[in-house]
Amino acid sequence: MITVGEAISRVRGNVKGVKIDAFLTDRRIFSSIMKYARVLIRRQDSENKMMMFKTPFQTICMELIEVDRAEVKCKCQDLESGCKFKRTSLKLPPMFDGYWGPLIRTVTSIDGSEEVHPTYRQTWEKISASKNFRYNKTKYYWYQDGYLYFPNLEWDFVNIEGLFEEDVTDFGCDTGTCKSKRDGIYTVPSGLHEEIERFVLQELGISVQLPQDQQHDNKHLLK
Repeated sequence: MITVGEAISRVRGNVKGVKIDAFLTDRRIFSSIMKYARVLIRRQDSENKMMMFKTPFQTICMELIEVDRAEVKCKCQDLESGCKFKRTSLKLPPMFDGYWGPLIRTVTSIDGSEEVHPTYRQTWEKISASKNFRYNKTKYYWYQDGYLYFPNLEWDFVNIEGLFEEDVTDFGCDTGTCKSKRDGIYTVPSGLHEEIERFVLQELGISVQLPQDQQHDNKHLLK
């Protein structure tokens, strides 16, 4: 597993001889890397190929708080229905999207002994309205607006294992000891590294080699 800084250096090493190389900032290179990573990861997930790669899933522990059902359904924080759901206290860190949404592999109790099953809010409403729902002991969650919601859970914390866009080792730290982003884990599946780098180099090569006037003309052509 490599770091973000190493991933950037691999790209930079391939454009080393370009005169304008000094203007290629780490931020620009990494932005291009992540752009293509998002596209390729979604493609692989749509083809059910994500598990073919050595994928750096990470796990975070999240506190759960109570919220009113009115917030969930209509985002009306001033209204109260009297029905309470659990929700992650913070928004999840940025995640790679798969074909069906954020790539969350598991949501479990802190000790990992019980798993919570994914669903959608509308699906939950249909399930909970069924005649036999009282016999349903399955615990559910759904993703909405960056949070996870838990309609039938009493826990105070959950573990969330997913494919995050950045190193979440220090997620939520506020002590000033968080490490540099360059030192963080490069969370893109290793099987996609070379393909992503080829796309990035093509993009950087085109932007570097075109004269400024030609770049200007091309911008108008792409409108």
